Formats: sequence, structure tokens, C-alpha cells
Amino acid sequence: MTDIRTSAGTRTAAPRVLVTRRLAPGVVERLAAACEATVHDAEQPMPRPELLAAAAGRTALITTLDDAVDAELLDAAGPALRLVANHAVGTHNIDHAACAARGVAVSHTPGVLTEATADMAWALLLAAARRVGEGERLLRSGRPWAWAPTFMLGMELGGTPLGILGMGRIGRAVARRAAAFGMPVAYHNRRRLPADQEAGAELLPLDELLATSRVLVVTAPLNDATRHLVDARRLAQLPSGAVLVSMTAGVVDEAALAGALDSGHLFAAAVDNFEHEPAVHPALLAQERAVLVPHLGSATVRTRQAMGDLAVDNVLAVLAGGEPVTRFSPPPTSAPPS
Repeated sequence: MTDIRTSAGTRTAAPRVLVTRRLAPGVVERLAAACEATVHDAEQPMPRPELLAAAAGRTALITTLDDAVDAELLDAAGPALRLVANHAVGTHNIDHAACAARGVAVSHTPGVLTEATADMAWALLLAAARRVGEGERLLRSGRPWAWAPTFMLGMELGGTPLGILGMGRIGRAVARRAAAFGMPVAYHNRRRLPADQEAGAELLPLDELLATSRVLVVTAPLNDATRHLVDARRLAQLPSGAVLVSMTAGVVDEAALAGALDSGHLFAAAVDNFEHEPAVHPALLAQERAVLVPHLGSATVRTRQAMGDLAVDNVLAVLAGGEPVTRFSPPPTSAPPS
């Protein structure tokens, strides 16, 4: 049975807001002071039939990446709906054209998760390059082992060329951290960044970035232009023995990534987001050199609190008759980067 709790606002005929997932402590209480807030108080997503029923008559929805915000959900919510406040920086779960057609604004939570996600990218990179997961599994298995000069050798990162695919806030934070390792950094992006935002990185065409990156970190957002952008052909362009870290679901073809590991072309890989979460591609699960974590990029107490607060700030701004604080504007439609 889904656990839904409702808190009534202090005003007569208060706006009605649906929160589709349990949020950080205190976040919903802020919301409930201004509206009637109904919360799916659980760690798991709302079953689709319950979501459609609960959305009816809402002024705003606070959603997560697991909630498909499509024409069906928008129609179920009805004409009162004014805002979809996504509790995420990404919005690939939202049909933006359907929202625009109904005059529904979309907001997200950029900026507040940048540092935590960049930290996780580096945690994954170090774990993959130095075979941390393999080593821990070996010890926990109880299998015999002994130190030797050639035992479980990994990749040293100091001075190793680092490529970043997608130089947004998170990509730039990843680049800043590379300075501590003395790693030359290059990037590929939809457009060149101002020099003061490049963190010393060099802009390269995608093919050249891949060919020269011994380490590739993928932080590009998922959209129609980037879905499976890093496919088998592009993985083959990476130098033999490279390490890949994926922080965005769907940009890297997971089956192709498993194939590149299986063939030995890649030394190791690490993935934080998966295209069909919570399912993980079985071929990746079978790879000993794959470090796989369950979408932990923004999973710190401080960051999740800030994400929840920002989602509520967006709702409160709209309920007060204003614009969302961090309204999402889809980038111009374009061909995949080249």
C-alpha cells in the first residue's frame, strides 16, 4: 500500500501540490505552510495508476527522474497545473513539448548538486583506475592472495590526459579537480566556454577528444542529440587501455561499453546512472572491471537537502504568481556533437 500523507495549508482553498517521493527533512513542511501538500512518503516511485490519480487537480507537481511527465500525466493533472518542479538537474523524464502546449512551466535543480557529483566522478575514476572494487571483492571472497610486484596493477592518473564530454557545471567541477593530479584536460561541448570558465581545458572536436583521452568522463546531459552518442564506434576511438566514467544515463551505450570491456579495449569503466534504472545491463554486471554504483552522484545529506529546498522554492515562486527560480529552458535542437 502506498503511503501518502497530506498536509493542509493555512489558507482557504489552498493550492494543491503533489510530491511524488519522500524528500529531505523539513522540505515538505515548508511547502505545507503555503498549500495543501500531498506526499508519496516512500523511497520507491509511485505506481503509475496511483500517480495519475493523485495528480488530478494539482497546481504543481514535484517529480523525480523516475516519473514520466508526459501528455497522459499532464492531462490527468488537468488545467489547474502550472508547474512541474523536477527534483533533479536533468529533465529527460519530461515531455517539454507537451508541457509547453499546455502552458506548464518546468523547473529543475541545477548548481546545488555540482560539487557532490564531481566528487563522485572522481571517486569512481579512482576506483576504476586502481581496481578498488576488484580488490575489495577479492578480500571479501576469502580466496587466497599474496602481494606480488605484478599483482592487480592499475593505471596511474598523474599527468594522464583527461577528456570531458559535456562541460557544464559538473564537467567544469571535474576539470578543476584534475589540477591536483597534474592532468592535462580537454573537453567537447555544444559551444565553447568563456576562457574564465574553461579551468585550463582545451576545446577539441569530439573525434580528437576521444582519440587523445586516456581517461574520459561523460557528463553531457541526455537528450535526443546525445542518446547513445558514445556508441561502439566512438568507444573504439578511445586509446587502448583507457578508462571511462559515465555520470549521465543513456549517453553511453551500456551494451557497447560492456563489449569494449570484454574485448580488453578499455582498461576499466565506472557508471553512476543507468539508462533503464533500477535495472542494470546484465553484460555490465558481468564485467569485473566495471565499477557500478546506484545513482549516488548527488547522494549527500547537504546536497539532497538543497535540491529539495530548491524544488520547493520553485513551487512557492509560482504559487506567489512569479516565475520559477530555476526554470528549465531546453537547449536548441541540434545534430549530435561532432
